[in-house]
Amino acid sequence: MVFCFLFTVVISKAFYIQVVNKTKLLNYAKSQFIREVNEYPNRGNIVDRNGHPLAINIHVYNLITIPKNKNANFYNQLKSLSRIVPELPFQKLRSLVVKRNKYTWLGRKIKLSEDQLKRIKKLDGIIVESHSERVYPNRDLLSQTLGFVGQDNSGLAGIENSLNKQLKGSPQAVKYIRDAKGRPIKYETKASQLVADDVQLSIDKDIQGALESYLKDAVVHHQGFRGGAGVMDAETGEILAIANYPTYDPNAASRYPVENRKLSFVTDPFEPGSIFKTITLTSALENKVAKPQTKFFCEYGKLKVQNHWISEAETHEKFEWLTVADILKFSSNVGTTKIAFALKYPHLRETLDKFKFAQKTGIEIAGESKGILSYKATDKVRPLTLSNISFGQGIATTPIQMLRAYATIANGGYLVKPTLLKNDVSQIKPENRIISEQTSADMIKMLVGAVNEGTGDTAKIPHYEVAGKTGTAQRVSPGGGYAGYVASFIGFPVNVNKKFVVLTYVDHPTANGYYGGVVAAPIFKKITQYILYKKKDFAQFAKYDEASNKVNLDEIQVQQAANNKAFAPGFVPSFIGLDKSSALKLASERDLELTVTGFGVVTSQSIPAGSVIADNKSLKLQFEAPTYAE
Repeated sequence: MVFCFLFTVVISKAFYIQVVNKTKLLNYAKSQFIREVNEYPNRGNIVDRNGHPLAINIHVYNLITIPKNKNANFYNQLKSLSRIVPELPFQKLRSLVVKRNKYTWLGRKIKLSEDQLKRIKKLDGIIVESHSERVYPNRDLLSQTLGFVGQDNSGLAGIENSLNKQLKGSPQAVKYIRDAKGRPIKYETKASQLVADDVQLSIDKDIQGALESYLKDAVVHHQGFRGGAGVMDAETGEILAIANYPTYDPNAASRYPVENRKLSFVTDPFEPGSIFKTITLTSALENKVAKPQTKFFCEYGKLKVQNHWISEAETHEKFEWLTVADILKFSSNVGTTKIAFALKYPHLRETLDKFKFAQKTGIEIAGESKGILSYKATDKVRPLTLSNISFGQGIATTPIQMLRAYATIANGGYLVKPTLLKNDVSQIKPENRIISEQTSADMIKMLVGAVNEGTGDTAKIPHYEVAGKTGTAQRVSPGGGYAGYVASFIGFPVNVNKKFVVLTYVDHPTANGYYGGVVAAPIFKKITQYILYKKKDFAQFAKYDEASNKVNLDEIQVQQAANNKAFAPGFVPSFIGLDKSSALKLASERDLELTVTGFGVVTSQSIPAGSVIADNKSLKLQFEAPTYAE
């Protein structure tokens, strides 16, 4: 019994000593602990579909101290730091530490040379942390899609925000503790995987640059409030280019209005106007209410619906009997209303649901709007409301929704999901079909007629057939009612290697016209021409045999790149704007010998265009990376 008691006492004492020692050890460790932070790897890069950099990192450094003993030597170290880094004057450093004994920032995200870094690391009491700073080398190019990062290197908008976890990577815990002599030291824990992933977008940088340049020119020329444009691969759903103007430089995001920083092409709904008539007619064909040649009486251009007169955009138009194809061609409000009345709202709403209007597309941008459609299929919709919806009023869609809807028509009837990530895999699958192949074919044919013979004639492109539709919608005023217009055009070239759809619009044009055919269709034409003439993977002609196509395409490319300055044989042509392949081909045709320097496109040539080709026949070309308009 005594033995058991003594044994218990011994065990209890041993346990007590162990607990006390462990507590002392923990208290000691706690007393030596200064600070713990999470450090992240270099943020993942963002590149376009061809690997061109869109968002990259540069090395910067944080300078830290823990001013426990602020003696003369400590301040001498600060003076030395000030001499090494002139942007950190001693008086500023002194004011930062004079009243502190804890972890203190001396400077954040400072750019240092190798020499500066080596000298700083020799200073006592100065801790150097390596960090990365986000840089957007193309400045405002694609800025609203890319977004930007904050002080802590976290994405605050655009792709930087929606894919932040992937781009930022996994953290590594870093502790600052005191050694036996009380000096601060850095202790890094081992991370299982200290990496961040790169992101490859579906965007084509060259198409994006052209799109932004043409869009800006149009908004400025027509003195619009804002403009937008987008290009979408109709089979994969990939967005090849997308932008709004005015825009901003993400390298200095805080200097720009918030309005400039958002991608309103995705986030802001608008009344689509006449580009929505295509959807109404698609529904009529799909529900077998009408065929392209079915005729409707168009009331001489004026129809009374519930004490309200529905008129044509051009009041002088006095249409009588028009076919469905003509109603689209001439963009008749009265004719579209008559079709909608024959269709009935439940059938129209069923089609809108198949196209997923009033639903988010799921594109990788935060803040996407689903649009506005107030009425359910079961609601009893008044005739006037049905009339307005049929030609794009009383309903709000986003441009990205309209782009997807027209892609469905262009690709043969399949609904695809818009994406900003490189995909290259067709979404054309049986389960995605929402309209019949016949309906798609009929609509394409009618949309070609709307360009060739109707309101969209300014969108015509030489050697190609273009399907498309103009829109001139009344603009909803922030204070209620309508004020001004939104001019738009949406369409696509027919019979090309890759099917793609282009939507352009200018919000509230106040100069040089306001109709969609005058304002937006020319932007569409320039963007689409650029893709067809410059991107050979898209550019199969619709109207000519293969041999003829190649000759025509080469001639067009040279003419476009040389700013229409064509010179007869025996004279030096203009090489400005050509890439290397095109320059070599043109030189070969003129029997010229080239010497080239640099890379990109031609920015200067040693002999002016139009000069007589001398016996020497030697020409020097300077190539530089292309730049984009601000």
